[in-house]
Amino acid sequence: MEDIEDLLIGSATPPGFRLPLAAAVGVGTKRNQLSSSSLSPSPAIPGTQTIFIKTFGCSHNQSDSEYMAGQLSAFGYSLSDDPDHADLWLINTCTVKSPSQSAMDTIISKGKSSNKPLVVAGCVPQGSRDLKELEGISIVGVQQIDRVVEIVEETLKGHEVRLLTRKKLPALDLPKVRKNKFVEILPINVGCLGACTYCKTKHARGHLGSYTIDSLVGRVKSVISEGVKEIWLSSEDTGAYGRDIGVNLPTLLNALVAELPADASTMLRIGMTNPPYILEHLKEIAEILRHPCVYSFLHVPVQSGSDTILSAMNREYTVSEFRTVVDTLTELVPEMQIATDIICGFPGETDEDFLQTINLIKEYKLPQVHISQFYPRPGTPAARMKKVPSNVVKRRSRELTNVFESFTPYSGMEGKVERIWITDIASDGVHLVRQRSRS
Repeated sequence: MEDIEDLLIGSATPPGFRLPLAAAVGVGTKRNQLSSSSLSPSPAIPGTQTIFIKTFGCSHNQSDSEYMAGQLSAFGYSLSDDPDHADLWLINTCTVKSPSQSAMDTIISKGKSSNKPLVVAGCVPQGSRDLKELEGISIVGVQQIDRVVEIVEETLKGHEVRLLTRKKLPALDLPKVRKNKFVEILPINVGCLGACTYCKTKHARGHLGSYTIDSLVGRVKSVISEGVKEIWLSSEDTGAYGRDIGVNLPTLLNALVAELPADASTMLRIGMTNPPYILEHLKEIAEILRHPCVYSFLHVPVQSGSDTILSAMNREYTVSEFRTVVDTLTELVPEMQIATDIICGFPGETDEDFLQTINLIKEYKLPQVHISQFYPRPGTPAARMKKVPSNVVKRRSRELTNVFESFTPYSGMEGKVERIWITDIASDGVHLVRQRSRS
């Protein structure tokens, strides 16, 4: 089925409202069903069904799911965590790692075997629209989430709907149902400027597109008035914010911080940033991270401690530049916490390359290290590179995990009094999830 062009660019139709079929979307019928021209309306009343939403991947994906849930709820649909009792499954997918896509394949297979109408959203259909697993399934692109009500309604009627091509950022003031009512995940830009050889996300999210400062400030004002206590800035690369519209991240952050309550009753957390785009703003970023309403935390992926491997990854920085980021922020921001990512077993990684990664992590003893094994993503340059044997990749991953787990980041804190936020209940149902603010 061909992609359906978005026919309503510039329409003033309110989000969440249905439009006449001919004006809203093009549709195709599944096999053994009537053509769209002869179909009569379904006897089921739109907006009365129950929707199960499953989200894979990053906080940006979670925000997209919350926006889709908000629009569906505003139109009358019920939301359920029980897939068996839902009338339709909405699956928001992630293409970063093979396990996430494999989990998507599994849930799609279960949905098909249960005869559930399916809508697949997120990076997988956007970046790999011709996947066999997506045949006969309605799909919605990452910039089409404001059309989810129409897509769900048509899918429930038995139509296959595909919306992928519009290049326009969804509005920030769409209805939203937050997974955690106290946490607003705020996308500040989509896409990125990099071209990492292993990454499939850019295939889906595309080139950098930033929201305006005014629109983001307006959203922050709105969510604070709704009782939100944490605002997480999210994007594929926070540090690149604004380069497409003539502004930069420090300018945005200063504008947002000015809107936060003086009593620090709402905290701001800055999202992931790659080293190249934060290097030129380190002192300005450090000043913002010292603000009492901003967590002294930053996620800066290094991916490897070897310059040779960073070059093969096309990461556009060196280990020395990563050190500059960490050293500067640690020096200028009291109790600075930095998280990083490591990919073990990237094609061409030698024992010496991996030893450099081990030594970097041992030196800095960062409190959060997200360790991944390399998985080739179809269509990326790295997928064509000579792979490191899987047993070696697994061994290196275990070794780095053991190094990280030997750290004792909370030693020496006995007797200290800290201000913390309890933000959620852990997945085990027993422990609490918390963020540390300031002493």
